[in-house]
Amino acid sequence: MPSRSRSVFYDDLVFVVDENVYEPAEDSFLLAENLDVQIGEQVLDMGAGCGLQGVIAAKKARVIAVDINPYAVRCTKYNAAANNVHSNMTCMQGDLFNHFDVKVTFDVIIFNAPYLPISESETASWIGRAWAGGATGRSTIDRFIVAASKHLKPTGHILLVQSTFAGIETTLIKFNEYGLKASVIAEDDLPLFETITLIKAENF
Repeated sequence: MPSRSRSVFYDDLVFVVDENVYEPAEDSFLLAENLDVQIGEQVLDMGAGCGLQGVIAAKKARVIAVDINPYAVRCTKYNAAANNVHSNMTCMQGDLFNHFDVKVTFDVIIFNAPYLPISESETASWIGRAWAGGATGRSTIDRFIVAASKHLKPTGHILLVQSTFAGIETTLIKFNEYGLKASVIAEDDLPLFETITLIKAENF
């Protein structure tokens, strides 16, 4: 890893975070604290970042970690090895599900989505793609919901993190439109009238 990086600690795990990769924050930890993964499951860590969620899941499950940011992919690979779960993780660069055949399905799909209503010009930088969700904050969230519903096993579930700035009720309705029942299972109130929300979606 390059010298311009920092270390983040979670429980007994250590993560090196490249300067071009989103550093785990309240949204990351809300998801980590509510990560529901069982032994032997197939897990998709979408938008893996430094690999925090994927590494935790890989203690029990087989994980595919995906990020559009090449620095994030390299970071995840490094942290998987450093935390001794590399044999349970596959890391790849990609835009959401573009590398997956429709027949590929998962028990658990997790995504800390870009959810801030910020111009997509922010995506000119790799790290900007981690939070810039377009004018409404929903440009990536809506694409994710459409595709994720096709890659979920019948008994599986999705864990999606987003802000109230991007419209929680809209997300719940969207999941319903694609055959999934969804509800808010955890929240974290932040300053400036923003709440980080964890949504769980599963088949009816």
